[in-house]
Amino acid sequence: MKKRIITISRQNGSGGRYIGERLAKELGITCYDEKLMDMVAKESGFALDFVEEKGERITGSLLFNIASSLTYANNVFTGNGVSLQDEIYFIQNRIIKDIAEKESCVIVGRCADYILKDREDCLNVFIHADEKSKLKRAVKYYNVSEKDAPAVMKKKDKARYNHYKYYTDQEWGMASNYDLCLNSGLLGVDGCVQLIREVLEQF
Repeated sequence: MKKRIITISRQNGSGGRYIGERLAKELGITCYDEKLMDMVAKESGFALDFVEEKGERITGSLLFNIASSLTYANNVFTGNGVSLQDEIYFIQNRIIKDIAEKESCVIVGRCADYILKDREDCLNVFIHADEKSKLKRAVKYYNVSEKDAPAVMKKKDKARYNHYKYYTDQEWGMASNYDLCLNSGLLGVDGCVQLIREVLEQF
C-alpha cells in the first residue's frame, strides 16, 4: 500500500477508536490515539491526564469556558500569554503533521482531519451509530450504567463538537467534512474496517 494517513473521527459509543486500532493492526501501521497523547504530554511537560482531558474536549476560550460552566482554572495561561489548552493544541498540531509527513498511520480524533486537510494522501473517516448500538457499547466497554449512558454520551459528543468548532470553525460530524461516513451500528466493526480498506485500495 502507498503511504496513507487515515483519520478517524467518531461519536462516543460508536466504536471508532477500536475500528482505528483494528484497521491499523490489519494494515501493519501505527494507530495514534493514546500514543499521541503520550507524545504531547512528553513534549509539553503537562501530566498525561491533563493532556487527555484538554486535548479534545475543552477549548482555551475564557468566554467559552464560562458559557460552558467550566472552571476558571481552565484558563491558566502560559508565560507567552497562550492558554494551556491552546498550547496543547499547537503542540498536538505540530506532532500530527510530523507523523503524517513520516509514515502511514491511523490517527483517532484530535481534529486530525482538519489539521491534515491539505494532504492528498489522507483519508478522513467519520464513524457514527444509532443510539441503541452506542448505548450497548457504552454500558459494555465504558463502565457506564444504562441509566447514565445517554447523558454521558451526549455530554462527550457535545464537548467534541464545541472543541472542533472552536479550533476549526467547522461542524463536527457534518458529512461534507469527511471522505467517508460509516454507521458502525449497521456495519459492525468488521464491516467498517473492511470498507475502509476497500476505499484505500481505490484511493
